[in-house]
Amino acid sequence: MQAEPRKSLVGQEYEVEVGPVAHGGHCIARTSEGQVLFVRHTLPGERVVARVTEGEEGARFLRADAVSVIEASKDRIDAPCPYAGPGRCGGCDWQHAKPGAQRRLKADVIAEQLQRLAGLTPEEAGWDGTVLPAEGDKLPAGEVPAWRTRVSYAVDPSGRAGLRRHRSHEVEPIEHCLIAAPGVSELGIERRQWPGMDSVEAIAATGSQDRQVVLTPKPGARLPLVELDRPVSVLRVDERSGGVHRVHGRPFVRERADDRTHRVGAGGFWQVHPKAADTLVAAVMQGLLPRKGDTALDLYCGVGLFAGALADRVGEKGAVLGIESGKRAVEDARHNLAGFDRVRIEQGKVESALPRTGITEADLIVLDPPRAGAGRKTVQHLSALGARRIAYVACDPAALARDLAYFREGGYRVRSLRAFDLFPMTHHVECVAILEPATKPA
Repeated sequence: MQAEPRKSLVGQEYEVEVGPVAHGGHCIARTSEGQVLFVRHTLPGERVVARVTEGEEGARFLRADAVSVIEASKDRIDAPCPYAGPGRCGGCDWQHAKPGAQRRLKADVIAEQLQRLAGLTPEEAGWDGTVLPAEGDKLPAGEVPAWRTRVSYAVDPSGRAGLRRHRSHEVEPIEHCLIAAPGVSELGIERRQWPGMDSVEAIAATGSQDRQVVLTPKPGARLPLVELDRPVSVLRVDERSGGVHRVHGRPFVRERADDRTHRVGAGGFWQVHPKAADTLVAAVMQGLLPRKGDTALDLYCGVGLFAGALADRVGEKGAVLGIESGKRAVEDARHNLAGFDRVRIEQGKVESALPRTGITEADLIVLDPPRAGAGRKTVQHLSALGARRIAYVACDPAALARDLAYFREGGYRVRSLRAFDLFPMTHHVECVAILEPATKPA
């Protein structure tokens, strides 16, 4: 006998007291019946009318938007972006919060995840509890840093470029994205039509004048003639293979960090904030304190940012091994690090490539895993290598906390943790944790 379908609660409104912030860009509230609401566009301590956007009767939780504010937080401001708010662009989570409040909210999330998933207080993690703004981003309330050097625009059926709405394929057409870096905005993506395109990614390199547009056409569509407001390279995503092909111009951009130029090919990973790469390299090197002659691992190494920084500092008698799964990123890393004789880059997933290397020990380890984290098996392997220090770069505090718990099982403790607001106006935050053996060798 088939169960009766549950009644959808989408559109239902509840007047609620808003509780603490939660991981994901929303706050927690409860209906009068006790059902949990994840509410966007609100702040802790507010009283709001929340309209359900996803969920049904009996669900573990509902998603909702604050559509009316009855009692506002002192941290609330009018969103500077005209496209922010319930049902609009999903790119930013905290346009309605003062910049300092945004960083406090992110700090609350990090602290909650560390406690819940790793059993660590801020003091035990060597963290002062603050999230630091990037250089130049400390602006008055109502002003928005233009930081995003890579913007992926969706294209609506009429050919207009815009941004996706929250948890939706629907497109919010826009005339200007406030958080887009000047090098992206000056291309004028939003001011022209993109017939037949599914998405248009715009990239403005940091430290060079390289500009790139990556087009993803709808099945069977022909590429438009790309005439933008600045010189730009054009690439195309193949609808069958997902590979990226050059249409004209360079198939890469040149990014500058740690006093070196890095080639980043189509689809390659590079930090989105213009200050991020240098900020993270400084935090990692200050935490690791590399010595001449050290052997080091750079895992999930991308185009070799940390591997190059390590190679500079361990000198000619040191050695660095980088591991990266992306074929194009490995080619770029080998190109970027060609000047270092004792640097080797291996292609493959870390969990399978690292055991194949036969490495049984290392002095230093850097890992910058994807959002899901490294996982128990990889952490166990790394813990067995006996590294003097390990630097963990994390874009997701939940994954970081889970992996820190695994490292503790492997005999490592957190020496220090720093957090950086490299994604202003969004809920995302970057952390750098430095680990060392819990028991120092005699």
